[in-house]
Formats: sequence, structure tokens, C-alpha cells
Amino acid sequence: MKKGDIVKGRITSIKPYGAFAKVDGSVDGLIHISEISDRFVRSIDDYLTVGDIVTLKVMSVSEEKKLSLSYKSENKGERKKRETVNLIYGFQPLSNALDKWVKDYFEKR
Repeated sequence: MKKGDIVKGRITSIKPYGAFAKVDGSVDGLIHISEISDRFVRSIDDYLTVGDIVTLKVMSVSEEKKLSLSYKSENKGERKKRETVNLIYGFQPLSNALDKWVKDYFEKR
């Protein structure tokens, strides 16, 4: 494995500073939080989950055969969580519910 290679890796753990991945079942690597996305990353869990198999780019290989990996270079704009939420009932003015709340309150007394 060398710098610039595109590899598949399984996410093994997630820390506040990055995610660890195992490549080829035996080589460990770190995806630093700065290599998750070009946007602000509030939580790595928004992008990755332990057990995910993802495509990564090798940024560097240390003498100990540890990899520095990039997720953002191969996965532009892919965000797992915090997706758009569709409300079932939508916004209702307070006045629409107030009468029911008052009635329910006094029926329970």
C-alpha cells in the first residue's frame, strides 16, 4: 500500500478526533476529523458508524505500517445522519391546541 491508493476499510472505532479503520483486514489507519468532510464536522457519528465499510484514500504510510486515511476525498457530500425530518403534523398555531389543552386539564381534576 502506498500514498494515493484507494482502499476499502471497515470502521473499527470512533473517537472525538477521528475514526479508526482496518484496511485489508490487518492494517490499521486513522481518518482524522479534518479528513471526514470539507464542511464543519460536529460529530463523526453524522458520517460514519462502527462496522461501516467505506472507500478511503491513503494519505500516508508510517514506518510502522500505520495509515493516514481520507474519507472526504472519495465520499463527497455523503452524510448519514441529521437528514431532513418530515413532520407528520406540521406546525400548528398555539390557539388551535389551547382549547383542547384547557378542556383536558379540567377533565382530569
